[in-house]
Amino acid sequence: MVWLLLSMLTGVGALAGGGIPISQSGAATLAPPSAQVRTFSNPVLDANFPDPFILRAGGLYHAYATNGVGGNVPHAVSRDLVTWERSADALPTLAAWAEPGLTWAPEVIGLRGQFVLYYTARDQRSDRQCIGVAVAAQPAGPFQPVGKGPLVCQAELGGSIDASPFLDSDGRAYLLWKNDGNALGLSTQLFIQPLAPDGLSLSGAPTALIQNFQLWEGSVIEAPTLYKQGGVYYLLYSGGPFDSDLYAVGYATASRITGPYRKAAENPVLVSRGEVAGPGHQSVFSDGSGQPWLVYHAWTTGLVGDQVGYRSMRLERVSFGGGRMRVGGPTTSPQPAPRGNP
Repeated sequence: MVWLLLSMLTGVGALAGGGIPISQSGAATLAPPSAQVRTFSNPVLDANFPDPFILRAGGLYHAYATNGVGGNVPHAVSRDLVTWERSADALPTLAAWAEPGLTWAPEVIGLRGQFVLYYTARDQRSDRQCIGVAVAAQPAGPFQPVGKGPLVCQAELGGSIDASPFLDSDGRAYLLWKNDGNALGLSTQLFIQPLAPDGLSLSGAPTALIQNFQLWEGSVIEAPTLYKQGGVYYLLYSGGPFDSDLYAVGYATASRITGPYRKAAENPVLVSRGEVAGPGHQSVFSDGSGQPWLVYHAWTTGLVGDQVGYRSMRLERVSFGGGRMRVGGPTTSPQPAPRGNP
């Protein structure tokens, strides 16, 4: 909370310890790499950083989050995935169609020599949350919006949110998202659609993958994440009300990218425990050794909701194999640290 208060007053802060200079270009100036960190404890970023996504680019890891005191797309960088430092707003200017203040769940992918950012924002025309796209030469941005309107906007289905890009092993790129049906009392579904090679437009038609029907999911599933291992597609997602300790993570599997997907019998696989409440809005990335990790946010038990608490960024080791996803946690005790770089 101390970092959050300082950031609100100064606009600059250190994440997980230490100050950070911001250069005139807006890029973070990281200290030289130190000895390999052997252990870490969650949260790795003890500040409001909801809907986190981590991208490895070069020798750095870039984390992006839903709008807050860090701007439209708060951005932090790390060499070792344990100590994070804040950088400038990755998307300082929104598209003309978007209203400010509701920029959610950004994710970034590198395609054809540039970085493409997908984000959710309020569409002025439909008054629904819709998906936009922006590009930059560097992962830190600044990203520039592309197009005169949203990339995806299923207004009749409540809107479209939580865009997540996926690059398949054959080099084809796809975009996943969720219709915001719970905003209208409708069911929520996860969709997938092929992207153009540059990631700036869609091709073909969307395919609905799964929808909410299990008890733990309640009226919403969201935050799709796709991961492929051993010829199996693992579709991770979050379910339940985000501002409660019922929020949790589940997954489904398929042998084809468009399904059919079968939800895991053991869902949900990451749930509230001890001092950690409402873990979710996950994504998957690999560290310098190739080990996959789950990044997600969570509240502190007893401090759930934006009026009293905040969602911090956390990491858990995760494995995939034989059609099963295995994740420990949520953890708060010291754990073996990720391998930052080879």
